[in-house]
Amino acid sequence: MKNLGDLKNVGRATLQDLTCLGISSVEELAFQDATFLFEELERRTKNRQDPCVWDVFASIIHEAKTGKSTNWWDWTNQRKALQKNGNLKHVI
Repeated sequence: MKNLGDLKNVGRATLQDLTCLGISSVEELAFQDATFLFEELERRTKNRQDPCVWDVFASIIHEAKTGKSTNWWDWTNQRKALQKNGNLKHVI
């Protein structure tokens, strides 16, 4: 299995975010939820995150689960639908 840094949409900032969230392996990432990670990152950093962070989380979770990489922006419409329905909001 790949390392976190090998996933398509994981760069330095995302690696730092995952470390902050206590995720250190692709196997751990596969069991995560993008909305939970996004909101928890805001709680832990006490900073508002760019909504695109959710898109990145969704894409890397998908890759961790399936082995298939996608572009992070392929998840934007799903995030926007969650925001519109009130199922994804900033906690800070």
